[in-house]
Amino acid sequence: MIYSEKVMEHFQNPRNVGKIEDADGIGQVGNPVCGDMMTFYIKVKDNRLVDVKFQTFGCGAAIAVSSMVSEMAKGKTLEEALRITNDLIAEELGGLPKNKLHCSNLGADALHAAIMDYKKKQEIKEKKELKEPEAVSEDDPTCFCPYCEGPIEGLENFCTRCQIELVKCSHCGHFTKKGEPTCINCGANLEE
Repeated sequence: MIYSEKVMEHFQNPRNVGKIEDADGIGQVGNPVCGDMMTFYIKVKDNRLVDVKFQTFGCGAAIAVSSMVSEMAKGKTLEEALRITNDLIAEELGGLPKNKLHCSNLGADALHAAIMDYKKKQEIKEKKELKEPEAVSEDDPTCFCPYCEGPIEGLENFCTRCQIELVKCSHCGHFTKKGEPTCINCGANLEE
């Protein structure tokens, strides 16, 4: 098996090895046949990859691919990084033996998974910001059921229309169904 000089250089001196503790996105992929496992960590600012790190368990080609992918992606916009393909990676490395081409697939897949993880987290964050309820004032005597919007004032935390018992969320102060794991209003974990 003959590797190019560039593959050997990235294998012996891999760039961007490590973990980003407060990563904006994490992508992990593996190949059960060969046992290679790649995890990519990304940091994003203004839609651009400002930091990319990886941890790879695998052969020399897998390590070289991870190193090359991290270098190719760093500084790129998310859209540009999503256009990094296994063919581009192999080309940048000066080629890979046929039985190691799957490593370039893993590298591109792990990077893309990290970007998709970031995008998913951003969507959740945006939805939460849009749905962020105003805190209920203790002076406000009118309270409404979050499910049917019927008034529940003076009913001791019970909606007669829905026939459900309600509790006040300690995070946002709004009513939510008793026994629910999360608040319907703010999404806070109520099982803590």
